Formats: sequence, structure tokens, C-alpha cells
Amino acid sequence: MRTAKVERKTKETDIKLTVNLDGEGKYSIDTSIPFLDHMLSLMCKHGLFDVKIKAKGDIDIDDHHTVEDVGIVLGKAVRQALGDMKGISRYGQSSVPMDETLASVSLDVSGRPYLVYRVAFPKRSKLRNFDPDLVEDFLQAFAGNSGITLHVESPYGRNTHHIIEAVFKAFGRALRQAVSIDPRVKGVPSTKRVLG
Repeated sequence: MRTAKVERKTKETDIKLTVNLDGEGKYSIDTSIPFLDHMLSLMCKHGLFDVKIKAKGDIDIDDHHTVEDVGIVLGKAVRQALGDMKGISRYGQSSVPMDETLASVSLDVSGRPYLVYRVAFPKRSKLRNFDPDLVEDFLQAFAGNSGITLHVESPYGRNTHHIIEAVFKAFGRALRQAVSIDPRVKGVPSTKRVLG
């Protein structure tokens, strides 16, 4: 099984994370940020990843450090779990509707991190205590540390919760597709014979 365990401790956060890319969608997530926990749970369920996250951070100041650092640790764990990347499908794409909203994620496990993020929220208000702008920060941190090229967009939607939820579901499904082993793929899926 392709698994990884990553820990990160800074002055601002203390995070322990394990991931199994060949899981069943089981998760235990506690970041002390309920909305983030909910979104990561959706990603795991729809991506069929087994993930455990325990994170403590300076959320009394702001959620930013914790959200960003969870993205960093998850990205590092996915990269580590992928190992030599032999036999992976490499590309993934998913569009997920959520009532009035549509979100699409396309990604390439290329070894070249990049984020294109085209998601606009109709209201700039927070969801309880969660700032929607942190979704982009999370995905940027993930892309940068996983070595994945990630394109995320939501062309329309009225409800901010629905938009973010559709993004995380699409992210999980696209990532599952990309990291899946394809028995027809021999070696690394690149004419360069290397990803990165």
C-alpha cells in the first residue's frame, strides 16, 4: 500500500498526518477548524483516501497558519506516498455539481507544482468563522508541496458553502483518478521517463 506519515511542528502549528492512497475513504480529522475538517472529510470520502490528521495551531490569532500548514503537510504526504510514481494514471479531472453550483478540478501529477484558481464567491462574508479566501491558500500549499499542477474553477454558484464543498469533492475525485494505478502503464507515465 502507498502510505505516508508526515509531521510538522513550528512556532505556529503542530500537525501529524497519515495518508493511504489506496484506502476506502476512512478519515479521522481534527484541525480545530470545523469547516476545514468537514471539507477534508469530503475530500477523503470521495477520493477514497484513508487520512488521519491531528492539528493544533494559533487559531486564536487566525485560521490562516493552520489551514496553510495542513495543505503543506498533506501535499508532502501525498508526494511521499506516491513513491516512484510508476504505473500511475497521472492525470485526473472531475466536475461536481452541488445544487446550484458547479466546480471542476483538473490536475497533473507532473512534479511541477502550479495552481490556477478561478473561484469567485458571491458574498465576501465568512462561513461562521471560516474565511473562504483560505481555500486558495490551502490548495496553493498543497500544490507546492505535492508537485502537482492543479486547476480549480467554479464557473457559477450562489451559495459559498456549496461552492467550497463542490471544490473539495471534485479535488478528491480528480486526485483519486490521477494517483490510481493503471495496469497498462509501464514505468513512469512520461516520455521523459521522469516526472518533475
